[in-house]
Amino acid sequence: MVAGEHWHASLSGDIEVRINKAALEYDSILILGPTFPHEVAGFSGGAKYLFPGISGPEMINSSHWLGALTGVVGTIGIKDTPVRKLIHIAAGMLKTPATLLGLVVEGHDLSGLFIGDYLSAWSAAADLSAQRHIQWVDRPYQRVLSCAPAMYDELWTASKAMYKLEPSVAIGGEVVIYAPHLEEVSRAHGKYIYETGYHILPYFLADWERYKHIPLGALAHSTHLRGSGHMQGGIERPNVKVTLASKITPEDCARLNLGYLDPATINIADWQHREDEGILYVPRAGEILYRVGKKGS
Repeated sequence: MVAGEHWHASLSGDIEVRINKAALEYDSILILGPTFPHEVAGFSGGAKYLFPGISGPEMINSSHWLGALTGVVGTIGIKDTPVRKLIHIAAGMLKTPATLLGLVVEGHDLSGLFIGDYLSAWSAAADLSAQRHIQWVDRPYQRVLSCAPAMYDELWTASKAMYKLEPSVAIGGEVVIYAPHLEEVSRAHGKYIYETGYHILPYFLADWERYKHIPLGALAHSTHLRGSGHMQGGIERPNVKVTLASKITPEDCARLNLGYLDPATINIADWQHREDEGILYVPRAGEILYRVGKKGS
């Protein structure tokens, strides 16, 4: 949590927004950062660096839960989302002028730089990100080996290896998160995740009294990794099986409601060049969003 200061503004009633007080004390703010498809906001970047970037836990929890209610597949890589509207409403209350240097990067290369106000510059960056960071595929895959880079040292962040792929996976398919370096769920939120496990959104909504004490951000993360699905006769029916190949034990994977695969048994060559068979190998998951359809659809 950051140190903050409150102020009020009237929209359809009084609302309160918290932000680091330094944002109120300077003559101007310069935001510098990249834009990628994002599971909560649609696309990252722009005013998101203010809200929830230097805001308080209320904005983090409310924005992430709002994104969870919308669903990752219906949010990620989409420019106009409920959470982005929430971010811009909050940013509009900030009186300090803000300028954005919005980056679009591919690996270590700079693909675009947009400078201006946080609305127009972000909009242009998101448009370019949609061109460079979304891989469109003709038909859904049955199995995916999604390799999480070593920089994702917690499942909290390595979950990108699931939700950046789910829109390209067939119902009943499987995403294997291959992260042989990973041994931590989350240093900050792990106790909540182990308490709840990973579940689809309808699972939590069907038993809300049991889970309403859990921080909404943690619940949202659980749904992001577990993906979409439905309840049938009180039974959870995820659309995609999620299997973890990491240092997290089979027993802990069972507690987390995830499949387990011993990473030592995985031969990457067995997964490569098999797209025609419905099998996809992603060597560096996390930045590129895979989605079924045609570019621009």
